[in-house]
Amino acid sequence: MSKILNTNTAAVVDVILSTHARGYRNQEMISHELFPRAGVASRSMKTIRFGKESFRAVQTRRAPGADIQTIQFGYDGDPIALDQDSLAGLVPVEHQEEAQAVPNIDLGSNAVNSVMDIMDLNLEVESAKMATSALAYADTNKVALTGTDRWDDDASDPATDIDEAKEIVRRMIGRYPNKLALSANAFKALKRHPKIKEQFKYTSSDSITAEMLANYFDIEKVVVGKAVYLPANAGDDQLAQDVWGNDAILAYVPNQSTGNFQMPSFGYTYELTGYPQVEQPWYNRSRRSWLYPTTTERRPHMVGAEGAFLFKSVVS
Repeated sequence: MSKILNTNTAAVVDVILSTHARGYRNQEMISHELFPRAGVASRSMKTIRFGKESFRAVQTRRAPGADIQTIQFGYDGDPIALDQDSLAGLVPVEHQEEAQAVPNIDLGSNAVNSVMDIMDLNLEVESAKMATSALAYADTNKVALTGTDRWDDDASDPATDIDEAKEIVRRMIGRYPNKLALSANAFKALKRHPKIKEQFKYTSSDSITAEMLANYFDIEKVVVGKAVYLPANAGDDQLAQDVWGNDAILAYVPNQSTGNFQMPSFGYTYELTGYPQVEQPWYNRSRRSWLYPTTTERRPHMVGAEGAFLFKSVVS
């Protein structure tokens, strides 16, 4: 017999589905590449910001009996409060009965996946707006391409643009950027660019991929933001908008999946430890449906814009 949750048990978490939600990732999303998840124990905290101590020429020599020099790494930055988002996936009894006739259909997981798709799309949109805002970058770390400099113009030179931007980031933070995030439009322009196609015409007959671009630009990883979204008031017949617009971002993001938010990085998505959480499903008699409430507690934040370079309007 199915258990109907009451007010005393409504917050009980479904461990299996919660674990599933934490591991679920929509492959079209790239925000985690620029804003990796960092687990935090509190909904309110201060970010850790880093100066340039690690590559500053500091006087370390001392005479016998003299005081030992000290240096501090990192300091409290901006306060940040996590945002809570909750949404319930609904599974009608009729669908459940039909699914029972087909093996390997898990409507509970499917409901959670659909909810996480929506929540992750909202996070992707928020992260993209943050990462592509020119106001977040110093003048040295951004450029708006125009005319023949845009990457969909055959006269442009994307390799030179990337190399110059890489050097600016290196001189700002002491290391090269390791990721290039491209909008879908930027990726399309680059893989059709005659200079790039010329580079690969004798080595591969395949279409140019993100991995090939990473090799061409001598950068560790190229990721492509393919996600699209419709504004809340848009009609179903309208074309969706590209989440990452017409922009590209070079950034340094640590590779270690340690969840250590004290490591210098372009950004982090601070996420409350133990989330997302999926409550045990409960039965709604009026709708003859099972509901799977899912809750996230997280927020993206830019902590190192000096470790990135923003290319605005890279295509016409």
